[in-house]
Amino acid sequence: MRIDLHSDTKTKPSRGMREAMVEAEVGDEQLFEDPTVNALCDRVAQILGKEAAIFLPSGTMCNQIAAAVHCRPGDEIIADRTAHILVVEGAGAATTARAAGNMLDGPRGIFTPGQLEAAIRPIDRYSPRSRLVSIEQTSNFGGGSIWPLETIGSIVEIARAHELILHMDGARLLNATVASGVEADAYCQGFDSAWIDFSKGLGCPVGAAMAGSRAFIDEAWRWKQRLGGAMRQAGILAAAALYALDNNVARLADDHANAKFLAERLDQVPGLAVEVDAVETNIVMIDVTQTGQSAKQVSKALFARGVRMGAIGADTLRAVTHLDVDRGAVEEAAEIFADLVAEEIAA
Repeated sequence: MRIDLHSDTKTKPSRGMREAMVEAEVGDEQLFEDPTVNALCDRVAQILGKEAAIFLPSGTMCNQIAAAVHCRPGDEIIADRTAHILVVEGAGAATTARAAGNMLDGPRGIFTPGQLEAAIRPIDRYSPRSRLVSIEQTSNFGGGSIWPLETIGSIVEIARAHELILHMDGARLLNATVASGVEADAYCQGFDSAWIDFSKGLGCPVGAAMAGSRAFIDEAWRWKQRLGGAMRQAGILAAAALYALDNNVARLADDHANAKFLAERLDQVPGLAVEVDAVETNIVMIDVTQTGQSAKQVSKALFARGVRMGAIGADTLRAVTHLDVDRGAVEEAAEIFADLVAEEIAA
């Protein structure tokens, strides 16, 4: 695929990252003898403002372990209706943690403090017990939208007043920090668990790390073992993550600029609609309703011309910019899309 905007998970490790992986000092991570994994966990704990951290194969495992540690069977997780933890993880929270989901309909994936307050159930034997509040920073299916720090603060206050637990799905948390200038630990303040992903915009082949209290991480390790996420000489992977933290965070701003550029170009194409002002990070939502074709049909036609974008609804395509797609490729993708609409769809 010439221009792959399907997801920032499409990134491939750079030469520098591969060299760091080859040179990594390794050991048995299950015995805490892998110095590179230990260094990464210390680094992530510091970034997120927590006592300790754990290195895991995926962000999905981070979410599922957090749900399993925080919830008891029959508890309820309150999250937006688009939240990855509830809708894109194979019902893991319902099967692994045996927790129900209470889905709120927030604007662009961000529910309001008032919505949270109204969703918290009174304690009685007829209802699930409200236990965990989860937010996704940034909101993937909200179009890469950033939870404002003030909104997060109000969410924390309400949750604490009701003795609820707080979890942050930080798959693209560092996109939010680069775009807003707010440090990651400020976003995570008051949360019992939070994690960052390395396999998206940071360009690593695999991995995520979750942080929390030492007691939480001890329990997370039990679930890591139980789910088959414990590894051995994982420093090879942790070295990629450390390289990414040193080299690939500030450059996320380039992805954001490319996403805005793409949005502006596509919004000028007759038949396409993009809410340009809503593009805050590296995700662009494209409404193709006026083309008269479904998102899947348009996606297939783009694919045939060398551009991949994902259909995430009947009429919506998602384009995600990342380090493997530069400004020239983004401009070419916009031209291909415009030509497609003019030649095949509008005609």
